Amino acid sequence: MTHRHGITVPFEGPLHGQRDLFRELADLGYTDFWSSEADGTDGFTPLVLASQWTPEVRLGIAIVPVYTHGPAVLAQQVASLCEAAPGRFVMGVGSSSNVIVERWNGVPFERPYERTRDTVRFLKAALTGQKVTEEYETFAVNGFTLRRPPPEMPPILVAALRSGMLRMAGREGDGAIINWLSADDVKTVVPHVGEGKEIVARIFVCPNPDSEVVRAQAKRNIAAYLNVPVYAAFHEWLGRGERLGAMWEAWNAGDRAAAVEAIPDEVVDELVVHGSPEECREHIDRYHANGVTTSAIAVWPLGGIDVVQAARDLSPAARG
Repeated sequence: MTHRHGITVPFEGPLHGQRDLFRELADLGYTDFWSSEADGTDGFTPLVLASQWTPEVRLGIAIVPVYTHGPAVLAQQVASLCEAAPGRFVMGVGSSSNVIVERWNGVPFERPYERTRDTVRFLKAALTGQKVTEEYETFAVNGFTLRRPPPEMPPILVAALRSGMLRMAGREGDGAIINWLSADDVKTVVPHVGEGKEIVARIFVCPNPDSEVVRAQAKRNIAAYLNVPVYAAFHEWLGRGERLGAMWEAWNAGDRAAAVEAIPDEVVDELVVHGSPEECREHIDRYHANGVTTSAIAVWPLGGIDVVQAARDLSPAARG
């Protein structure tokens, strides 16, 4: 199987100033650029720019929360990106988390499985250009017709953690977007999605050989994420409950420093790819070997490394 090698965009600095960097990354062999939508840029704008700057690169969003974009507006955004990058856009949707949806956007985080499923079903109908009048379980659409449907249906991937959402990603969508898991965890996750489906993995990478610095700083990021209920449940399901129990206990007691200290080094080494660039590339290859079809690396500047140079060092061209 041919694997795709993607990188997360944009980088720090103004969007309008990243043309040359995007061009360089494409020339270094990255096949995909993947954006996200949390507390930085929105998911679409960096890809609109990339669609014109790098016309050979595939573009994807990992992910847009299904609660924060109305169904009709989301269909229009997807169709617009399909026009900007014909045949090169992959849409990623997911429930996101209660922090982003409820705390930051003021939207009730209710029935995430059903809301995600309903959004995928709506998009698959609306993007054909047919008139949609439907009472979905979590929202209703009355008489919407997308006036500029894309000439071909883009792949729609679903961000998924545990078995129910993973199975839905394979059944309703074209594959799954996964993150915050180890290379070995991929073997647990992929069978739930099903054969012939795309598996995109967001992989956190820091090509810094100073493991003490990386672990110390990475633990703060891990604590911030893995105490979010959906990720805590995910790692319970993956079997890390015993090793992360002390962190969860300290966090729930309000002792953030103790929670960070309670994270075992081995958990950092499983969830964050670090070491020399060569070691990082070999570690990323393990994700592919275990079932990931597209790696979407996100470079963490732990220990003050140069993120752009790291992207160069991790690129397909650096593999020789």
